[in-house]
Amino acid sequence: MPYDEFFDQVRNAPLLVLDDLGAQTSTPWAKEKLHQLLTYRFNSELPTVIVTITPISELEERIRTRLTDPKLCRIIYVVEEKYTPLLEYTWGPGLELQKGMTFDSFDWKRVNLLPEQRQNLEQAFRLALDFAKSPEGWLVLLGVNGCGKTHLAAAIVNYCYQAQKPALFIVVPEFLDHLRSTFTPESRVSYDQVFESVRNTPLLVLDDFGEQSTTPWAQEKLYQVINHRYNARLPTVITTVCSLEEIDTRISSRLVDPKISMVWNIIVPDYRTDATSSRKKITRGGKKGRWS
Repeated sequence: MPYDEFFDQVRNAPLLVLDDLGAQTSTPWAKEKLHQLLTYRFNSELPTVIVTITPISELEERIRTRLTDPKLCRIIYVVEEKYTPLLEYTWGPGLELQKGMTFDSFDWKRVNLLPEQRQNLEQAFRLALDFAKSPEGWLVLLGVNGCGKTHLAAAIVNYCYQAQKPALFIVVPEFLDHLRSTFTPESRVSYDQVFESVRNTPLLVLDDFGEQSTTPWAQEKLYQVINHRYNARLPTVITTVCSLEEIDTRISSRLVDPKISMVWNIIVPDYRTDATSSRKKITRGGKKGRWS
């Protein structure tokens, strides 16, 4: 069917259902076609049902003004009462450890570090704290396992929660597993709900980026999240043990863009294999106790 004939058929359908509005590719051409379609049906007052998981406040203004016209439109919110897959104002299940990772509990004065290592770790601390106070752009933390990346990322989220501001902490491999599980019949939440909540959350932390399985599907999903947030300039924190050269170039080119991103390589060793970083000598009754 020719394009003009198909578009006219959709535009003039006696009843039209548009599913997943807001999840489409946001190219100028796609935006214009959707605007033409909705404007025509709005002006003609043709019966239309629209389903969207994107908040109406985040839709393009030309579309939003039509959907919120009280003379023609009725908005119904469908809420699942017993299940919240992703939270933006509190820690979700399985992240108990991160709840205690604050800026106050972060030790950047580790006694056995070389001066340049301690200075590097202090600078990472300052960068994370400044980001938490005013989340703008991206913060990318590189370094070996246990160097403090996750602690600083979680501290940013805890800082936001204390200020009653939304933030979402995602462990990337677990997020992809959760995303895959939405395709099963037992899933109580749709793929679009999970994916869109991550893409559009006001502040997103992607922890352990690069440790996920490198299937084409996983790479594409992560690229879609990164690209969307890059284009929308949404505040994002990424932690990874990978070097930038090991990351898909479509993604790494966005991570290193100086107009939006600050990349910091933490050069200290693993806290968990550092016996002197946080242990304290415990004495009881004047006797030497265990190191802890």
